Amino acid sequence: MRRGEVLGLEYKDIDFDKGLLHIRRTSNYRTGKGVYTDTLKTQSSYRTEKVQPFILELIKQLRENQLRQSKKIGDQWIESDRLFTTWCGKPMHPNTPYTFLQRLCETEGIPFKGIHSFRHFVATQAINSGIDIKSVSAMLGHSKTSTTLNIYTHAIENSNSTAIDCIADLLTGKSA
Repeated sequence: MRRGEVLGLEYKDIDFDKGLLHIRRTSNYRTGKGVYTDTLKTQSSYRTEKVQPFILELIKQLRENQLRQSKKIGDQWIESDRLFTTWCGKPMHPNTPYTFLQRLCETEGIPFKGIHSFRHFVATQAINSGIDIKSVSAMLGHSKTSTTLNIYTHAIENSNSTAIDCIADLLTGKSA
């Protein structure tokens, strides 16, 4: 997901019974306007993704923590239904996760690649695992598969190379 899509998630977007997450909005920031909700980048950005059970459990824990916080601070809590909020329930500033991850990486001595690198990692791994480009494109919310093809050419070339090596191994009997 794009950063704004993640920050725009609300609890009503999650179907816990079916394990689905509906991506319906983005959260952005503009000087003078502050944090605001906006429409998604393209029509194909509106999508539904499968969520693993352990992620659903983490989301439930997050909600429980927010409910405890809301009781603790009382009328200071601002209900936004967002998953990612400030201490008082307001939607989180889009730079907050970036800054958090950057500091964490510095503290732990891990190279920092930015938040968006997780999106690229997932897409690249999906392609290298043999997921077809149309499915990867839909998962990313790209309006055209050509966008995905242009951005992930390196992964496709690597995947094609692996496929050719597998075929060669089959033909030469190396895979048996």
